[in-house]
Amino acid sequence: MTFSHNFKVSAADIDEQGHVNNVAYVRWIQDIAVAHWFAVTTEEMREKYTWVVLRHEIDYKKQSFEAEEITATTWVGEPTRISWERFTEIKRGADVLVKAKSIWCLIDREKSKPSRITSEMINLLN
Repeated sequence: MTFSHNFKVSAADIDEQGHVNNVAYVRWIQDIAVAHWFAVTTEEMREKYTWVVLRHEIDYKKQSFEAEEITATTWVGEPTRISWERFTEIKRGADVLVKAKSIWCLIDREKSKPSRITSEMINLLN
């Protein structure tokens, strides 16, 4: 199951070279993952669990500029006991700007420790 969000590049996303700063892409990768989690989970699940990033692998393919319409799409790959790979593509129309693979770890908020990924979560996100 993929999850997408469309937005417009803001002036705050632009660096001194006149294009989107790499840090903005990292923020968008995180934002789309969080939005996906919020879209498919209950408030009760969100109160019990959160996620932290363990790793990002990002391939920057093309530049993007202020006021362009962008689509970020994310989906999950294979989970382990406590972590899950997540993929993201950021596009301008048909042009792929960024491809990313991230590893996220599920955290039990009460214990502040990694928690087992349940079959319920797998069913929600797949």
